[in-house]
Amino acid sequence: MDRRDTLKTLLVGTVGGATLGTIGCKTESKEPVKSNTPTTGDYGRTPSEKDWDEKVFADTFLNEQELESIAVLCDIILPPTPTAGSATEAKVPEFIEFIVKDLPSHQVPLRGGLMWLNTESNKRFNKVFKDASSAQQIEIIEDIAYPDPEGKKPEMGPGISFFDRMRNLTLTGYYTTRMGFDDLGYKGNSPNVWDGVPDEVLKDLDVAYDPEWTAKCIDQSKRETIAEWDNDGNLIN
Repeated sequence: MDRRDTLKTLLVGTVGGATLGTIGCKTESKEPVKSNTPTTGDYGRTPSEKDWDEKVFADTFLNEQELESIAVLCDIILPPTPTAGSATEAKVPEFIEFIVKDLPSHQVPLRGGLMWLNTESNKRFNKVFKDASSAQQIEIIEDIAYPDPEGKKPEMGPGISFFDRMRNLTLTGYYTTRMGFDDLGYKGNSPNVWDGVPDEVLKDLDVAYDPEWTAKCIDQSKRETIAEWDNDGNLIN
């Protein structure tokens, strides 16, 4: 089972990626990632919720360098595969940029984590994380992608906590998009076939369907037909 399949298994099983240590190959794209949060719309929001939406959409929190670093991390966590796009292709950085404004409790941990990441990268390679090579980036991620329950790497503690948060945000952002649904094979709700109450249940209750009613109501060839009733409440079709 590869890394992405492991993530999907944990996600579907409701365990999530909270304690999973995962790394992967980063794409080589250095294109800057611009903020592209969704626009407001009439989608069942209350007046107070609409006011909050307007405030969130108007605010700016993450700067361009922070968004670029987040994009690198997102694609390390969920790189592209032959059958699924990467986290940045699913616009996960834009999702995270929205979330940190909608849920301000993420702001200090996320910005502090990015500062820690850049400090660690400068210490090791004399450059910020987003400008480091893929190998250098993975070297740092190797040290923070796994839990440290025994406290053997206390100096990595802030980085481990930060990466854990980034992993959760990335998975949430990715697997709530159409691309993520397709990767999971999730098709949503779909109609099933109803053949009536099982015969054994009817026999146990000593009841039976009226043959004329059964012919009209449990005919799978007419599943798409909308029922029609006369003025006396009798089923016509």
